[in-house]
Amino acid sequence: MSSKFMYRGYTLEQLLEMPMDDFIKLLPARQRRSLLRGLNEEKRKLLEKIRELKAGKRSIIRTHIRDMIVLPEMIGTTIHVYNGKEYVPVTITEEMIGHYLGEFAPTCKKVEHGEPGLRATRSSMYVPLK
Repeated sequence: MSSKFMYRGYTLEQLLEMPMDDFIKLLPARQRRSLLRGLNEEKRKLLEKIRELKAGKRSIIRTHIRDMIVLPEMIGTTIHVYNGKEYVPVTITEEMIGHYLGEFAPTCKKVEHGEPGLRATRSSMYVPLK
């Protein structure tokens, strides 16, 4: 039994048909304020590239715009988001609506320390050798 996706009481089909002004009213305050102020030139260009990708005119999208809010029309696309070092592929799903692209491309990795080796650091001089 699979439940149908709902965002604030609306199905995905209803969200896609909904005018942008009505959709903005459903978003959390920070995202609502950002979209009410309008999209800047970079975000507008990214949205055009996404529309081209859906039409089949483009194969890959790479972007530095981490503060773009995921809109319903972006669902199903894969966008490569820059994390400061490399482009991380992010496949956009329904659950991502209302979040920022940067949330899905982490900028920091978890630190995993190895075992102390010979002459690895100054303090490893004092680790007894096996």
